[in-house]
Amino acid sequence: MIVSYEGVEFIKIIHGNTTVACNPISKESKHKGPSFGADIALISLNHPDTNGADNVSRKDKEPLVISGPGEYEIEGLFIKGFQTTSEYGGKQLINTIYKFEIDGIRVAYLGALSQTDLPGEVKEELGDTDILIVPIGGNGVLEASEAYSLAVKREPSVIIPIHYGIDGDKTALKDFLKEGGAEDVKAIDKLTIKKKDLLDKKGEIVVLKCS
Repeated sequence: MIVSYEGVEFIKIIHGNTTVACNPISKESKHKGPSFGADIALISLNHPDTNGADNVSRKDKEPLVISGPGEYEIEGLFIKGFQTTSEYGGKQLINTIYKFEIDGIRVAYLGALSQTDLPGEVKEELGDTDILIVPIGGNGVLEASEAYSLAVKREPSVIIPIHYGIDGDKTALKDFLKEGGAEDVKAIDKLTIKKKDLLDKKGEIVVLKCS
């Protein structure tokens, strides 16, 4: 499985011939994101910065779009979506947390979450996560300290921060790494990982460079 960060909350996951785009940036956003063909687009928040299914569509590859809570099965991939809240953009909106498994690796994508007190069902579902992808930038999503506290309580093998560095502000990432005692962590271009690689990891923070 290969994971890369494309800006704001845009995460690209590739396994074999399957490409999953999480919160792709829309053409209507002031932020720029890459355009490519995805098989599945997971939209956690209805906002131009995160609802860009149009940007991951091609004539030869039109993504199946999931944009809310529920249970889904697409191309052998079982996906659960849980309703939470976000205040991104200055007003309270529905945010969907997605959990799915690829190549035996359980991934939880928190989207634009601002809610710090998660429902019991969601806490339980996130308790066996291998890779937890969490927003850390504040301004309508979790602040760095809130994000780290929530993430580490779920005890994932790997924590990937997103929603930072927007408009050049690096404060959130510095604060998040400090919370985790990981100030020396260097950003990598992409994370290439297999299930066996997670066996000796516990709460390891992986920082992905914005492509």
